[in-house]
Amino acid sequence: MGRRHVAPEVPGATLRDLDPERILRLEHDAVVVLDQRRLPDEVVELRCRDAAELAEAIRALAVRGAPAIGVAAAYGLALASVQGQDVDDAYEVLAASRPTAVNLRWALDEMRADPTPERARRIHEDEVARCVTMGAHAATLVPAAARILTHCNAGGLATGGYGSAVGAIRAAAERGGVANVWVDETRPLLQGARLTAFELEALGILHAVIVDSAAASRMAAGEVDIVITGADRIAANGDTANKIGTYGLAVLARHHDIPFLIVAPTSTIDPTAATGAAIPIEERDGSEVTVRFAACNPAFDVTPAELITAIVTEEGIHRPPYAGSLPGPVGSR
Repeated sequence: MGRRHVAPEVPGATLRDLDPERILRLEHDAVVVLDQRRLPDEVVELRCRDAAELAEAIRALAVRGAPAIGVAAAYGLALASVQGQDVDDAYEVLAASRPTAVNLRWALDEMRADPTPERARRIHEDEVARCVTMGAHAATLVPAAARILTHCNAGGLATGGYGSAVGAIRAAAERGGVANVWVDETRPLLQGARLTAFELEALGILHAVIVDSAAASRMAAGEVDIVITGADRIAANGDTANKIGTYGLAVLARHHDIPFLIVAPTSTIDPTAATGAAIPIEERDGSEVTVRFAACNPAFDVTPAELITAIVTEEGIHRPPYAGSLPGPVGSR
């Protein structure tokens, strides 16, 4: 994989101060990503000098989160073009890095006709802008002084800046205040405990990490007002793939009559997938779960559309039936 170096810290800096290019950026000889595997203990940048190194960084979760993966892939294709490499070969290498997040192939398709650094940076800027807009839309659905539950990490780290689900929490905190955020630790790799908690702490939003299995008891105790998550792929009918465990939360939310929101950019919508059954589910190495016994380790599950109160994109708030209310992906309208 690419070479690492520890990024210099800016005294007093927080994630609110982070420019999106500190999360990932294109330089003349590398795509540079903030290595999310090392957070929150170390702030380490990983320099990926070609498409193969970047694909490995995506596979290994150094860069993760559907929109951020798409942005990284766009930068990888631009780097291949600048280096005089075969763009089609780079496309295939990057497209094969992870199967579930549709943003990856969407960004590569957007770049194929114009694989320039300028186009890649525009994709990054647009993705951040979409997050800001959808956060404002979603915040209108969040009660004042809400107690929010979220799963995995859908903040600036996962989107290249600002965040989708965490962006909605940020906007809600600014709009009407947030009493508390319950952060599922998100087994097996603890993206919630490591990354979402890290971002919320930097943003000054009160939160507490809970084990994944504690969500039901928090709901039963009346301590959750709304559940907000991101998404890695949304089918045409509204079925939504997100980090493993999301489906269970949606079932719990329905049982306890709690709104369940998906917040994701239109680059996450896959109109070629009629339902969630057509979404490929990534199976990761069982060693992430156990070092001794055989393990099944699906990275995602699919939440049926009928369990989702609303899907929020930069286009607005979409409600069932989603086949008629969801917009097409960026570039198709």
